Amino acid sequence: MATINVNVDEKVKEQAKETLDYLGTNFTNVINMLLRQIILTESIPFEIKVPKLNAETVKAIRDAEKGIGLSKEYTDVEEMLEDLKKED
Repeated sequence: MATINVNVDEKVKEQAKETLDYLGTNFTNVINMLLRQIILTESIPFEIKVPKLNAETVKAIRDAEKGIGLSKEYTDVEEMLEDLKKED
């Protein structure tokens, strides 16, 4: 058995782990499946595309990553209702 060390973004790792846990598998199983598919197909076994995002979507993503324009968080319903009354 061989070991492969891979550097990945921590957020990407955690999000992938959550999905794999939900699916009842783990990184080792998925990496082994991927490598076997590479051998069987003699290719990368999935399509690789650059998503086409318009300028508005790109700006929204960047703003969200910076916490800009996100909804306010409330600690209780009364606080939320007060804010809603102010909007009328």
